[in-house]
Amino acid sequence: MRRGLRKFLPIVINRWFYLIFIMFRPDLAETYFILYRLTGDGKYREWAWELAQAFYRHCRTTSGGFSDLKTVNSVPTIKSDYQRANFLSATLKYLYLIFTDDTTSAPVLPLDKWVFNTRGHPLPVCGTSVYYSKDKCER
Repeated sequence: MRRGLRKFLPIVINRWFYLIFIMFRPDLAETYFILYRLTGDGKYREWAWELAQAFYRHCRTTSGGFSDLKTVNSVPTIKSDYQRANFLSATLKYLYLIFTDDTTSAPVLPLDKWVFNTRGHPLPVCGTSVYYSKDKCER
């Protein structure tokens, strides 16, 4: 399904090296997660689900892992023999978090108490967590 795959990839002519790695960057999943948490608009969950389906359909390997793509110009896709660590540590984390139940009184990793570093690791906001109380904050 070409349309589904291309929906998530920028059209870059003669930039194959950029296209190979764009699928596993966590930026798109992170954006959907943050926008959903801030707005509550269900379209971001729908888009995240489409992204997860595109990963499964086009990047899944026979061994059960996921692979970068060598090209996005054909379906079935041509896969490389490499799975990036940030795919598991960040991309899938954001996809998981966007589908957690946020209607409870204690959502998983609320954005007013946690921030994410560039690798997708949650860090407590100073003074909002038992893990990082106000007395530990530097002024």
